[in-house]
Amino acid sequence: MRHGRNSNRVGPGSITPRALRFVFALASLLSFFLAATRLPAQQPKASEAEIEAVYVFKFSQFITWPRNAQSRPSFDICILGDDPLGPFLDRTIRGEKLDGKPVVDRRIARTQDAQGCAIVYVSRSEAFRLRQDLMELRALPVLTVSDIPQFSDKGGMIEFVLQSGRVRFAVNLTPAEQAGLSFSSELLKVAVEVKGTDAQGSH
Repeated sequence: MRHGRNSNRVGPGSITPRALRFVFALASLLSFFLAATRLPAQQPKASEAEIEAVYVFKFSQFITWPRNAQSRPSFDICILGDDPLGPFLDRTIRGEKLDGKPVVDRRIARTQDAQGCAIVYVSRSEAFRLRQDLMELRALPVLTVSDIPQFSDKGGMIEFVLQSGRVRFAVNLTPAEQAGLSFSSELLKVAVEVKGTDAQGSH
């Protein structure tokens, strides 16, 4: 949150609960990002799957879904295909809530099972049919995430990439906008690349 130069203009109660939640969520994402990319040498390095699992959940705090998707009784994170995140995602979301709704994860074998999902992590086992998967998911208000190479170039929204052995992510705004999702500018600042609609103005 940015205040004016004269701090006296900001009185008690100026910061709303929603704004506070956003600030805390941003601080959490940034602290995780720094921890994931600057682990001291003496500490064991987290696996890519562990880091991706945390990112997948943290993304939810910086993205707004269209109004017709906000009536879901739960916030579902779905894994399409083989499950590389396994117990790491289970552990990450255990007991978590988003806007008062329980966060749950489920595994799906087909895009047709993605109804009700808020996020779909597309496994590498789907690489051979990626374009078809993304075309079918495009009709749903879901965030698509994967570490499949060139995922964002092929119409995915967030692609995990490795830079100097560190897990980072690139964003494609065009399919997100088409699905009615909007990304926080603070999330885009942490991305290594932002492409698509308004990419230059947002990053």
